[in-house]
Amino acid sequence: MRRRKITPKYVINIKAIPDLNDIRCDEKFLRIGALSTISELERSPIVRDTFPVIAESARLIGTPQVRNVGTIGGNLCNASPSADMAPCLIGLGALAKLRGVHGERCIPLEKFFMGPGETLLQTDEMLTEILVPNPSPDARGVYLKLPARTAIDIALVGVAVVAYVERKEFRIALGAVAPTPIRARRAEDVLRGKEIHDDLIEKASEVAVEEAKPISDLRGSAGYRKEMIKALTRRTLILATAPL
Repeated sequence: MRRRKITPKYVINIKAIPDLNDIRCDEKFLRIGALSTISELERSPIVRDTFPVIAESARLIGTPQVRNVGTIGGNLCNASPSADMAPCLIGLGALAKLRGVHGERCIPLEKFFMGPGETLLQTDEMLTEILVPNPSPDARGVYLKLPARTAIDIALVGVAVVAYVERKEFRIALGAVAPTPIRARRAEDVLRGKEIHDDLIEKASEVAVEEAKPISDLRGSAGYRKEMIKALTRRTLILATAPL
């Protein structure tokens, strides 16, 4: 509508629909209603205690005014390659619950994005909830972005790492370096099942660069983005695997 691509006859305000702004945990999932604001995610005791990487990602978005109004549904459905909530949620294995006139379906969030501004949502569907599987006790998550944080800048590069330390499994998700947020699966394979050391982290960081498809624009060149992918992947892995 803002871009004048469609001009609907009617516009429905969904803010009064019950449960769309709930944040709650059950035996399987953290359930985040699509209308939950970024500030609510940042401040939620449930999120901060159990999924701190989500709260940290929320804290890095925009200004307090933006976080007070912007919602997780808006951040994801806008389908920006640089959406700050996407990498950590993809790393955590989140599902998107979509509901339409023909019923509802849940899809892995990493498959939700089709391209810049494009998602799997059909014209008769809406995103109602994000489901994040409850983490195992050994899970640690880190999200870093460049710029580290200014009030108006969107991510030039974003990297999320979710490490399952005891199982020696890792999920690495990259933002702003491809048409959609992506998993760096080959980099994950470098680390899987191995004792982590500096050379292995360096190798995984280099492989993550190979999996990305950054562009050059006014905010930075593709070459610069590649260097920052490597640097941020290295730093997130070091932080995620550091002794407590």
